[in-house]
Amino acid sequence: MFAAYFDCPGGPENLYMKEVMKPDPGEGEVLVKVSASALNRADLLQRRGKYPPPKGASDILGLEAAGSVAGLGPGCSGRWKIGDAVMALLSGGGQAQYVTVPEGLLMPIPKDMTFIQAAAIPEAWLTAFQLLHFVGKVQEGERVLIHAGASGVGMAAIQLVRLAKAIPIVTAGTQEKLEATANAGAAAGFNYKNEDFSEKVLEFTQGSGVDIILDCVGASYWEKNLNCLSTDGRWIIYGLLSGGEVHGDLLARLLSKRASIHTSLLRSRDKEASTGFKQAFTEEVLPHFSGGASPRLQPLVDSVYPLHAIAEAHGAMEENKNIGKIVIEIPV
Repeated sequence: MFAAYFDCPGGPENLYMKEVMKPDPGEGEVLVKVSASALNRADLLQRRGKYPPPKGASDILGLEAAGSVAGLGPGCSGRWKIGDAVMALLSGGGQAQYVTVPEGLLMPIPKDMTFIQAAAIPEAWLTAFQLLHFVGKVQEGERVLIHAGASGVGMAAIQLVRLAKAIPIVTAGTQEKLEATANAGAAAGFNYKNEDFSEKVLEFTQGSGVDIILDCVGASYWEKNLNCLSTDGRWIIYGLLSGGEVHGDLLARLLSKRASIHTSLLRSRDKEASTGFKQAFTEEVLPHFSGGASPRLQPLVDSVYPLHAIAEAHGAMEENKNIGKIVIEIPV
């Protein structure tokens, strides 16, 4: 089969489509014929040699996949059958023609949804769902500040905050991105490049601040985050785009707010925990992707690249211009 591959860490130019061995499903695993995958920041970090896959995971890129069941390993429960349309969050291997997935991690693709659309769901939406509900314990009426609001996770989080009857506030780097977040349901949005988002957040919330911050940026935002975090607020860090080294009296500021810091990496969680998030997501969120649901949830696809153009897709993400997900179409 063909898969996205690189022989040594480096830039996007190191990527190519390589012929590799097709995997065989093991005990309790399902073989999925992949029609589409999607690109994530973790793929860029892995390509640079800065984010190796967890022990036992495929070294092929790709943390999510949408496709159809092509084979069943020994011991499968019978829940899935050949030809079923499925999607999954993976620890690796999604940007290939086939991938094996523990049967408990598969989710059905909502009716009338294409593989391209479905590929934009697993990583972004499960990440946002887990951060908001399992880590942040979001409650109705709370205010949630979402950094990188126009990213895949950001656009999912906006809609999930609305679904929870809470109030989404975002940051983004362009007016176009802020308009997209407003269309997705953001109550307010601020351009972090030309305005102090912490001051704007405090102004919008009439001085009370936000109850939850979803932060994939890290070090460079710590002071502004604490400035606009409410008393007893939860600051949830799930990425470190600006690094992790903090200079300043972080703990004293945190203590003065009685605030808490939570951290989360979905990729490194064990299969049992991932299955729990997936089951709750399947029951509580997936029905809202189908026609007639209220409110209706919508995955946002920015662009689609064929697998042989994987280097171009990485280059596009590194330019940080995408609004929503960059999807990789896998050849038949």
